[in-house]
Amino acid sequence: MNIVALSKRLYSSRFHDLRSLNDALSKTVFTSGPPILGRSFHNLRKAGSFFVVPRVLFVSRNLSTNVSSSKQPAFLRWYLRKLESHPFVTKSVTTSLIYMAADLTSQMITMQPSGSYDLIRTARMASFGLVFLGPSQHLWFSYLSRILPNRDVLTTFKKIMMGQALFGPFSNTVFYSYNAALQGENSEEILARLKRDLLPTLRNGLMYWPLCDFVTFKYVPVHLQPLMNSSCAYIWTIYLTYMANQTKAES
Repeated sequence: MNIVALSKRLYSSRFHDLRSLNDALSKTVFTSGPPILGRSFHNLRKAGSFFVVPRVLFVSRNLSTNVSSSKQPAFLRWYLRKLESHPFVTKSVTTSLIYMAADLTSQMITMQPSGSYDLIRTARMASFGLVFLGPSQHLWFSYLSRILPNRDVLTTFKKIMMGQALFGPFSNTVFYSYNAALQGENSEEILARLKRDLLPTLRNGLMYWPLCDFVTFKYVPVHLQPLMNSSCAYIWTIYLTYMANQTKAES
């Protein structure tokens, strides 16, 4: 049956109710064979031709998407829109805020009763998340998802091993060097700090990060992986900022 005949049938008096219309559409579209599924689909897009079935299908799909998204909290919908429109900036600012909160928590835990918050130290931590860690996480997770797109257990362990062997040592080295440089330490003092603090940090990270990375790589969408990683880093950064703000190492 061609498109013209189908259009005449649709507008004939035989289709006096919705049920008979659905029956006719089902029989025509799904039992007409290759002409309606092949060549005629191109004709469906032309002006004046039959366009009911595609519109119904697309509208129902959009409605289901809108209904599911409307159930999300307003802040989450706003955040996901920002991730889609400005992923680089959004992830950087998010990481900066998490580092700032982690440092304030670390100071609160270790603060003496008569002490006060070191806001300059907090600014250093926040700037590290904004300038380095947020952008580097965005690039790192995008890169891993491109070269290892699968989510099976073996691929997930490959990503974990790459993170522990490459990204972890690199980011921690930059973190200690960046923080020490902002405190006025010279190159020899920075090197001594790395010799003292980097290896224990990496060793402790082996007991914490693999589980976080497994959940991140196995179950979290790529565009949300930096957020998940930074959320795990909240607890880790409490320890990390404490280590980074110890006294100078002897060179």
